[in-house]
Amino acid sequence: MIVLPRHLVIGNGKFLINLDQHSYMRDLYYPFVGQLNHIGGYQCRVGVWVDGDFAWLNAPEWQFKLAYVEDSLVTEVTATHPGLGVTLLMNDGVHQREDIYLKRIHITNHTNTVREVRMFFNQDLLINETEVGDTAAYYPSTNTVFHYKKDRYFMFNGSTGTEGIFQYSTGVKRFYNAEGTWRDAEDGHLMGNAIAQGSVDSTISFRLFVPPNGNQTLYYWMGAGKNLEEVKKLDSYVKDSHPGKLLDRVTVYWQRWANKIDRDYFDLTPEVQRLFKQSLLLVRTQTDVNGAIIAANDSDIMQSNRDHYSYMWPRDGALIAYSMSMAGYQGMIIPFFNFCANVLSPEGYLHHKYNPDGTVGSSWHPYIHSGRVQLPIQEDETALVLFALWQDFQKNGSLEFAQSLYRNLIRRAARFMSTYIDQELNLPKPSYDLWEERYGIYTFTASAVYGGLIAASNFSNLFGDEERSNRYKHTAEKIKSGILKHLWDEGEQRFVRGLYMEDGQWVKDMTLESSVYGIFEFGVLPADDPRVVSTMLANKEGLMIKTEVGGSARYHHDYYFQRSTDIEKVPGNPWIICTLWIAEWEIEYAKTVADLEAPRKTLEWVVKHAMESGVLSEQLDPFSGEPVSVAPLTWSHATYVLTVVKYLNKYKQLAK
Repeated sequence: MIVLPRHLVIGNGKFLINLDQHSYMRDLYYPFVGQLNHIGGYQCRVGVWVDGDFAWLNAPEWQFKLAYVEDSLVTEVTATHPGLGVTLLMNDGVHQREDIYLKRIHITNHTNTVREVRMFFNQDLLINETEVGDTAAYYPSTNTVFHYKKDRYFMFNGSTGTEGIFQYSTGVKRFYNAEGTWRDAEDGHLMGNAIAQGSVDSTISFRLFVPPNGNQTLYYWMGAGKNLEEVKKLDSYVKDSHPGKLLDRVTVYWQRWANKIDRDYFDLTPEVQRLFKQSLLLVRTQTDVNGAIIAANDSDIMQSNRDHYSYMWPRDGALIAYSMSMAGYQGMIIPFFNFCANVLSPEGYLHHKYNPDGTVGSSWHPYIHSGRVQLPIQEDETALVLFALWQDFQKNGSLEFAQSLYRNLIRRAARFMSTYIDQELNLPKPSYDLWEERYGIYTFTASAVYGGLIAASNFSNLFGDEERSNRYKHTAEKIKSGILKHLWDEGEQRFVRGLYMEDGQWVKDMTLESSVYGIFEFGVLPADDPRVVSTMLANKEGLMIKTEVGGSARYHHDYYFQRSTDIEKVPGNPWIICTLWIAEWEIEYAKTVADLEAPRKTLEWVVKHAMESGVLSEQLDPFSGEPVSVAPLTWSHATYVLTVVKYLNKYKQLAK
């Protein structure tokens, strides 16, 4: 099973579109980032007809270059077809405020004669994630085509400067023998069928006459709304404002946003800096304005387990919020903490994952296992939210915001963490690990709970609530003593992955595990404590991928999307976040500027293994370096952001 990455992502926090390597729309999320997907991985094809010859953009003859306009969320895609003698320069963007998708196509004619060029756009929607009951119709008063079902409307239009839609057709797709109206485009003419219902698609065309060795520009756009009047208003807004001017304004907005903080990048290469800004922007696209920070919105993963990554995992969300706050983007992540306060369970813990609208997401954590009742949670998810909130307060000092969350989020979560403790071990009771795979007591989770309780103690102290502050701090210190006693292995001289129950006894899980970096990240011990040093060095050596690709595995013998059974050479696929965790430790441990060379090289390694468009995947193939699993993974981009910020802070400190 191959999961194809999404090469280009554009959005505004409530409207998100993924484009593939042919610049086809493949996912369209609205009205939440990650919910609902109205394309669902199907292809909204784009085709070109030149003087009787036709090619879809996914034909092998096209030569593509994929990029973004620098420091922006507007794409810059070049596609050349030597046989047709044309080059297309395409810019795609989503309006920063309105739910409008804009596409500009600059067509260059490489021949000495005037060419008639027709461009075809196929709209293959499954509104509200089902093909049942859709309608596609031509709307003559505005010369547009729109699709609708219930309270979801999508209107499509375009302009060549002199005229709008040239031809159109609507029809049935993927039903009986009908493939869809896109087939109707291949002869350069559309039938003009005015309405279709059920499982439907539509195709529209535009006609241009491109001068010899000259060029012409075409615009295509779509508006999304709750009813016909809303999408008609958006359509006239684009026409009245001029689509090209709107797209230029989108570019400027995101360039201002990505550069709003003046930074000294010291010795980091321009490529590392560029990916830093692009990562900020891509994290922004995956963050819903209502607070959900989505793990990934690449729908192809559904082919493997009929589910997806379009959820808000509090774990990813908290670590991403922490990264963005440290980078100076607090305003963007305030809704995340409010989201967590609103969805916290009555008992004070966060569930496994959530839908973007705040409802509880699907889960594979059972309430009963081996005959024993258990909480189906990963406790680190509750703890990390408090840890991230305190880090944000330290950086930004928003007293009113912290106070607004004190009673309903901080105290309730801290009360749960204070009581969910194994009194014999002085460690958090068992829960699922951060990878959602195994049940037990883990170094990462225990460290996160320590960090969460210290955060709660600090907040209580801030608000003069000394009794609670002391109680949370006391519990955190007990957990620290439990970690040092039960999760440190004297023989191996490293912290273990965790403890699991076997025949009524707690047994150490000695598997090399990247997430034990939490021991310094969440403040249990400093990065230069000898126990942390020996642990991280053991991880760096034992989890390294011994191929040309390099990088670090999640843990020894990682089976998820496993590419090799040669475990000594390839303990698992390289994960971008796990490789960066080692760099984070090296940065924190560094005593001189020279010590920063290794983490700087890791940042350059990430740049090298980004996709052509700058998108980062979850994992890499250990032999080819190709992306594996979903892309973009928000957590990968956020961890890169955090590592750069830590690097710059440390460099500044050491260069004094």
